[in-house]
Amino acid sequence: ASCGVSLSALIGFRKLVEWADIVHYHFPWPFADILHFISRVRKPTLVTYHSDIIRQKNLLRFYTPLMRAFLSRVNSIVSTSPNYFATSKELGRYSEKVKIIPFGLDRSVYPVVSDDEVSDMRHRVGEGFFLFVGVLRYYKGLHILIDALHRASVRCVIVGAGPVERELMRHAERLKLANVQFLGRVTDAEKVALMKLCLAVIFPSHLRSEAFGVTLVEGAMFGKPLISTEIGTGTTYINLDGETGIVVPPADVKSLRAAMVRLAGDQALSARMGHAAKDRYEALFSGHLMGQRYSEVYEALLDG
Repeated sequence: ASCGVSLSALIGFRKLVEWADIVHYHFPWPFADILHFISRVRKPTLVTYHSDIIRQKNLLRFYTPLMRAFLSRVNSIVSTSPNYFATSKELGRYSEKVKIIPFGLDRSVYPVVSDDEVSDMRHRVGEGFFLFVGVLRYYKGLHILIDALHRASVRCVIVGAGPVERELMRHAERLKLANVQFLGRVTDAEKVALMKLCLAVIFPSHLRSEAFGVTLVEGAMFGKPLISTEIGTGTTYINLDGETGIVVPPADVKSLRAAMVRLAGDQALSARMGHAAKDRYEALFSGHLMGQRYSEVYEALLDG
């Protein structure tokens, strides 16, 4: 519903297509579908399929014919996890041309923080807390997290800004919570310091609008145990229940609270899960591996 439209892009896109060997789209972005057909693209094409359209049910009725024509026309479709592919009815229509390439992160692009920087952050927030990082949107399940923190013996730091930020802060105030801290936006260096200081990364998204969960990959990259929910998307491809962390049912306050209390009360379990999360990051979610997989798809398109 928030998709931008640009008339000047029509001319610019045609020129770029003439130059390019491959056109790589991202979905959902309906204007890209329009560009593809108006420009009569004849180059090899692929789409990274980020998410089904979840919330805009009425608009989807009008968009569906264009969407399916576009997805039928492109040569290859990339899903960001096998979990999402398995649970997406729309992706199931094009199973013969779907490849799985999870998002990857390159540890070397993250800043190296000094002991002094970590110490400064420790003075602000302490250590041994649960950490959420992300845009504060309706589907992130943060209202459920705040309810789970009520009368709990654990602490949580929430990093990020977004449409529901004030609503969440008012909710925490109503519950008179002293164990949650909102930091708003932080720098990359501050985020790294927070990752070092936290006990675990928590990601309570409760709707399928959360298609992957890059913050979970960041937590795994820093060797932290993870808490997430089972919503049939990439979150449970990153976080394996009982191995790299704990997976709870979506929108389940008691289970979310129990998971935090369990990790906080068992240092050996937290350490074991953190090590397993880092091993899984290195095996599946490195930036190098993501680049290698996309390179293979590009080469196959050109060969075809």
